[in-house]
Amino acid sequence: MLIFSNFAIYSECLMTSKNKLNIIAGPCSVESQEQLLTSTQALCSLPQVGLIRAGVWKPRSRPGGFEGLGEQALIWMQELQNSDLRMSDGRPVRFCCEIARPEHVDLCLRHNIKNAWIGARTTTNPFMVEEICKALRGTSMTVMVKNPICPDVKLWVGAIERIQKVCKEQVVAIHRGFYTYDNHGFRNAPLWDIALDMRRHLAETPIFCDPSHMAGNRLLIEPLVHMALQLAYDGLFIEVHHAPDQALTDAQQQITPRELLQLLQNIEGINTNTGDTLDNALAMLRQQIDNIDHDLLHLLAQRMTISRQIAQVKYQHEASAYQPTRWQQVLDNRLQQASNEGLDQHFVKELMEKIHAESLRIQIEK
Repeated sequence: MLIFSNFAIYSECLMTSKNKLNIIAGPCSVESQEQLLTSTQALCSLPQVGLIRAGVWKPRSRPGGFEGLGEQALIWMQELQNSDLRMSDGRPVRFCCEIARPEHVDLCLRHNIKNAWIGARTTTNPFMVEEICKALRGTSMTVMVKNPICPDVKLWVGAIERIQKVCKEQVVAIHRGFYTYDNHGFRNAPLWDIALDMRRHLAETPIFCDPSHMAGNRLLIEPLVHMALQLAYDGLFIEVHHAPDQALTDAQQQITPRELLQLLQNIEGINTNTGDTLDNALAMLRQQIDNIDHDLLHLLAQRMTISRQIAQVKYQHEASAYQPTRWQQVLDNRLQQASNEGLDQHFVKELMEKIHAESLRIQIEK
């Protein structure tokens, strides 16, 4: 089974073990008392599920859609937490929901909901995050912070740091993907490099992957989960509904409890334990990568030296630094070579644009 060595959440609801993968799962939103009970009963039978997520307030991008049941949903959740229903390990049922305003914190605590997440739209607004922090100060809530909608690692890190200052309990990051002009077939582009950058800033902060909001389509969830596990994520935050096609929100990206169980069985064979055997097997390959990186940087330095020489020639002849026709020829040539080499053209285009921008900077400053 999967081992997550740095997952250290001290809430009674989020506990790790060396022989199981902990997951937060549940419906996008609470739609009725019956729907909540049916989904909860099914999820309680899965030993990997440590906490059940359920949206209570669901403001939509456009008005007119289902926007959640508010406090009534919290009442039903509290009733289930106080009932005889138990998780598979015998612990009482525990829920988490999204908080978007300070009053949401108060309502959650009033109904004994001690786990919550801050959504992508809220994370984007430092003013609202600060207001929520005031409500959280001195509480025992465990708070999970989703990345902002825009691909801005500073906003994400800043929101987490604000919450960490006021919460006694553990703070968790949730990577749910980012909205970009071209999401490459996803609802929200994963942009794994931004999540990796966040982890460099906050190395001790556990991170969960939300493949549901990345995918927007249940058929894309499993490959995203595989990628997250390869990157040693600490858990999954996934939308599960007993009848997803009839869901009032995010129907296309929710899976059934049975599909979740199948997903867990499919990923059980992945071993994220980086022990001596794996290290030995990778040592030679990593050395080759180190050597190639060294050569790449050496060649890049040579390229910039030539850019400085080009700047002198252009200056002598009063030519502009930016030559659009030449740049387009270079880009087309490199993209054709990338295709021939089996490289992703989008990746190469971004790389060449960054190199070109640095070359222009050198020439302009000359």
